[in-house]
Amino acid sequence: MFELSIEALVVERVIAAVAHPAAGAIDVFVGVVRDHNDGRAVTRLDYEAYATMAVAEMRRCAEEIAATMPGVRLAAVHRVGSLAVGDVAVVCAASAVHRGEAFRACKALIDAIKARAPIWKREHGPDGPYWVGWVDARCQDHHAEHGPGGEH
Repeated sequence: MFELSIEALVVERVIAAVAHPAAGAIDVFVGVVRDHNDGRAVTRLDYEAYATMAVAEMRRCAEEIAATMPGVRLAAVHRVGSLAVGDVAVVCAASAVHRGEAFRACKALIDAIKARAPIWKREHGPDGPYWVGWVDARCQDHHAEHGPGGEH
């Protein structure tokens, strides 16, 4: 299971996607919207994604991890749209025969998704909106003010 969702995420659904009788461990990562980032207050955030590419890249990340950890099953669901502080933004789950593999696989999955999937986060706070991690090659001097839509 690799999905984007505009609806609230259900952690148990992601766990069920990786559960099986031979799994002695299931590790779960739940990413939640917090009220601050990099010293700035956050009141809400928006996630945007290139949907088909994001899901394909999430799946590709999982396939690469599974190829190095036989027997591991992986799943991830990422939220898109407007989220409030406290909302669940992403759920990753990994099952394996032993806990060590489940821990490593789950961490590898969320790290790979954050690094590679075309999902963008725009935080909102008292100072206005801010695209997180956005670097636009056309205007690198002012990248914090611009986003995936290329607003100037």
